Amino acid sequence: MHRNAKSHSMLMTEGPIARQLIAFALPLLLGNLFQQLYNTADSLIVGNFLGSEALAAVSSSSNLIHLMVGFFNGVAGGAGVVIARHYGARDIPRVQKTIHTMLAFGVAAGLLLTAVGVSLTPTLLRMMGTPETVLPQSISYFRTYFYGSIAFVLYNICMGILQAVGDSRHPLQYLIISSIINVVLDLLFVGVFGWGVGSAAAATAISQLVSMVLCMIRLMHSDRDYRVDLRKVRVELQALREILRNGLPSGVANCIISVANVVVQANINAFGAQAMAGCGAHTRIEGFAFLPVICFNMALTTFVSQNLGAQRYDRARRGVRIGVLCSMAVAESVALLIYVFSPVLIGLFDSTPEVVAFGVMHQRTIVPFFFLCAFSHSFAAVFRGAGRAMVSMMVMAVCWCAVRVPFVTLTTALRPVLTSVSIAYPFTWSLSALVFLVLYFRTGWLRGKEPERA
Repeated sequence: MHRNAKSHSMLMTEGPIARQLIAFALPLLLGNLFQQLYNTADSLIVGNFLGSEALAAVSSSSNLIHLMVGFFNGVAGGAGVVIARHYGARDIPRVQKTIHTMLAFGVAAGLLLTAVGVSLTPTLLRMMGTPETVLPQSISYFRTYFYGSIAFVLYNICMGILQAVGDSRHPLQYLIISSIINVVLDLLFVGVFGWGVGSAAAATAISQLVSMVLCMIRLMHSDRDYRVDLRKVRVELQALREILRNGLPSGVANCIISVANVVVQANINAFGAQAMAGCGAHTRIEGFAFLPVICFNMALTTFVSQNLGAQRYDRARRGVRIGVLCSMAVAESVALLIYVFSPVLIGLFDSTPEVVAFGVMHQRTIVPFFFLCAFSHSFAAVFRGAGRAMVSMMVMAVCWCAVRVPFVTLTTALRPVLTSVSIAYPFTWSLSALVFLVLYFRTGWLRGKEPERA
């Protein structure tokens, strides 16, 4: 394992594979744990201080937020793949051009996201069938969140840069700081001042701004391999084409999945505010449950990208096996704990019996199948790292949107109960896992052939 002592970057083309993946994923896990506290703190504090309708407002906004930011996060992930590949090949000039091009893209994307998110909020929420009793608070939360879009986008880009070069320690430090700020501001704005759900979104936006500033300072004072120089922040067309070729499929896939989840949320909304609150509480808990999966995915993408860039094909294949198995094992272990303690976990957000009942039913229908979701996400990350983001996009688009949306529509029409919505997740996870498995064993670099260049 080659690690720069000053920058904490990691070159993952040599050394023990399992140790490298764990060493890279563990700080990511801790960091994402704190990041997950952003929205979870909002839900916990809003649900306990402002009630079920306020919690439903935050819950109904989350899928729309994922829809709006998913595209730009996917593109940022594509840039990370490009950076990791060039970094693994030790092509530092290309690393530099990619980094500065991505930062310029991030500024433009953040401004666009602010304009679109703020202006379309009421229309999008009404399209989802958000109940009128919840709508004003949902609009307040959603709009306030998107006023901080540029900080959120640039923060994710900077995090992606650090992770692409194998540095997962500094992002952890920044997330701990910003998460503490977020929780303190949530308690102050909502619990002490009583400013409502919009102030919870403001606390999140301020916290993300702190993370972005800390990441930028780190990159501007890093070593010369990936140091950011603000005077060089401009679009370089070749780098932009490479970023978009790798990132657009991931961004589109994120949007497609989010659109499907928005449709699912609209079906949940039809069962009322208490069902919205219960399912929203599960979504927050699920976010924690999938943190190990997300972290192994990031480690796998970086690992595969760097090793293919260095033409270490056999090492890349061995890393895939280790990473996927670890991801599935951890996901199912967490799922068991959630299943057992489901009533307690849902009750932390809202102890109303009807909310708890909806949340427990929804949760216990879904969590036994977490290993299938982990499998699908892991192989999607592998294909992205191999420069085949289009494969991941197509599988997700078909299985998690083209199949999930009509499945939910049909099942709820035939049997109008919340369980009909819940079963859509394990069904479509099973389908995507099967498709990814078939495609993976058909890839050339599994059989010792070099992958075609994208």
